[in-house]
Amino acid sequence: MLSPERPVRISAVSFFNTVALIYGLDGRPGIRLKRGVPSSLLDDLKNHDADVALLPVIDYQQMDGLFVIPSGGIGCDGPTLTVRLFSKRPLDQTKILAVDSDSHTSVALARVIFDQAYGVRPELVPLSNTSADTRLLIGDKVITHAPADMPYQLDLGEAWKKLTGLPFVFAIWTARPHFVPDDLPTVLAHALQQGLADVDTLVAREAVPRGWPADIARRYLTEYLKFTIGDRQLDAIRLFHQFAWDIGAIERPLQLLRVHKGS
Repeated sequence: MLSPERPVRISAVSFFNTVALIYGLDGRPGIRLKRGVPSSLLDDLKNHDADVALLPVIDYQQMDGLFVIPSGGIGCDGPTLTVRLFSKRPLDQTKILAVDSDSHTSVALARVIFDQAYGVRPELVPLSNTSADTRLLIGDKVITHAPADMPYQLDLGEAWKKLTGLPFVFAIWTARPHFVPDDLPTVLAHALQQGLADVDTLVAREAVPRGWPADIARRYLTEYLKFTIGDRQLDAIRLFHQFAWDIGAIERPLQLLRVHKGS
């Protein structure tokens, strides 16, 4: 059970797309919440700085024994709006891709889509490389700082759906081995339920100060983002790992997806 004497340390993504998932967790007795970029969360688990993290799915196989807590995640079932390719030329002509390394999952997804949809494997360079004709942007900056000089665009969630017919999952609640308090799955599920019930507050408090138009932010939380983690989402994670392994985007294939079924 959650205990104020030994709080559960939870690491979550600092982007707007997480606000419904962590609604009410900050300051809740028995929970200590930390925010960071997606690429930092695996280290939090490995270094014992977190017990539970909203882990990018591509990082799941980088640490043995992790458990998925299917109380919510960050996903889409078609367009995602905030994971997009921008290019000055048709995408099948891409040779160099500047990537936003904050998200390992989005970078791997971009590589999968380029390979599967266009038959190309572009060289990856940092996003700071302004000479690259194609760029991968994720998160809030897609809404607030989308490049105006790149007319060719592709939403990677939409591209995945067209390729596989499946939803896509970017991040999932994940726990270190042997650490899932009995009531934690219910607490996380309730946080999401309450967050989605208070969307207008989240938009005003979290989206507008970040530069999001309120109407787009509301549609993003209620239409674009999908938070459910069920059988189809787990199948999508497995297929994504297989594609990523096939092109060398990960060092080892997914052996087993351990799902915490609750007490």
